[in-house]
Amino acid sequence: MPSRHFHHGLRRRNCLIAALPWLAGSAWADSSLQQAMRRAEALRDEAVRAGDQPYGAVVLRGESIVGAAPSRVVAAIDPTAHAEMEAIRDAARQLRTRDLAGCVLVSTSRPCRMCEAAAGWAGISRMVYGAALTDAGAPR
Repeated sequence: MPSRHFHHGLRRRNCLIAALPWLAGSAWADSSLQQAMRRAEALRDEAVRAGDQPYGAVVLRGESIVGAAPSRVVAAIDPTAHAEMEAIRDAARQLRTRDLAGCVLVSTSRPCRMCEAAAGWAGISRMVYGAALTDAGAPR
């Protein structure tokens, strides 16, 4: 199990990898997070083209994207249809479970309090946001 003490100068995504035992030492970890962020950014761009808010999010389980969505607040006329909420809903449907333990929520911006609470209720283990893959930690 990796140490909980991190060396100064490590980038935040490396801290994420060290903090999650199933990611530690994985050759795919960096590339999977980067690939997930590219998908979230593409979803953000899709939302903008559709006239919606500029957000996109995906849910990763292991190496696979199991849920993905753009913001649908405007399109669905639903103030709760944030990209993160929609991605969590999609992942739950795809996996046929509301327990998303071990999953990582990857989003283009830091999840709001509503989305973070939903991630917590779903059992999401970690949240990562932005092009720099900033580790937002476990949902609270």
